Amino acid sequence: MAIHPTAIVDPAAELDSSVEVGAYSLIGPHVKIGAGTKVGPHVVIEGHTTIGRDNTFFQFGSIGAANQDKKYAGEPTTLVIGDRNTIREFCTLNVGTVQDRGETTLGHDNWIMAYCHLAHDVVIGNECVLANGATLAGHVQVGDHVTIGGLTGILQRMRIGDHAMIGFQAHVAQDVPPFMTVDGNPLSARAVNIVGLKRRDFSAERIGVIRQMYKLIYRSGHTLDEAKAAIDALRGSEGGVADGDIDTMLTFLAASTRGIVR
Repeated sequence: MAIHPTAIVDPAAELDSSVEVGAYSLIGPHVKIGAGTKVGPHVVIEGHTTIGRDNTFFQFGSIGAANQDKKYAGEPTTLVIGDRNTIREFCTLNVGTVQDRGETTLGHDNWIMAYCHLAHDVVIGNECVLANGATLAGHVQVGDHVTIGGLTGILQRMRIGDHAMIGFQAHVAQDVPPFMTVDGNPLSARAVNIVGLKRRDFSAERIGVIRQMYKLIYRSGHTLDEAKAAIDALRGSEGGVADGDIDTMLTFLAASTRGIVR
């Protein structure tokens, strides 16, 4: 291991032989770090934290610290970070709580910019981007391929669907359905995240069906139940190419208990 002589790594910590640890970093006894991960200078990794392969932690991060829930009494809750994530300067990722799932989870291939905060029991999927200063309160769930704009605040227990995009400095106090672009305070749905979908090689036919779902939810005057029924009726259109996307939308809407952004 390439551990700087000023770094302090607890003997009980489990680090792969290829892990790099920068100057003045501190790694606690319950930490596990996988192959190829690089920990920059002045990073604190503590708590029951498990980190996968090929992650990069820039300087001055606080990873796995006790959460900020006043009910927390030192229970051995966890933080789990997957593979190939980039976590920039001054980010704070806390462990979970026993009142929820007991684990804060960051998936694979995520790009977490400076000053972001992931509170207790947050779940983030794969290939997401959190711009500078994005703040996720406790129990927030974020799907895959989500972009969250800088200085955005997301209220406790909100859910963000796959392929959604949240604009700069938004205030998220309702669930954001998949594929949507939203922004503002109060939050508003603006359109389908077409640029993001094209970057992920969605066909024109799939995007066309997703745009129909957007119109049914936001432009048709339907109630949400009426919109869900109309979305279900889209199955088989365009040769069924978007049936999986319809399932994604309807599953998300069925699970929403706090209302969606309207």
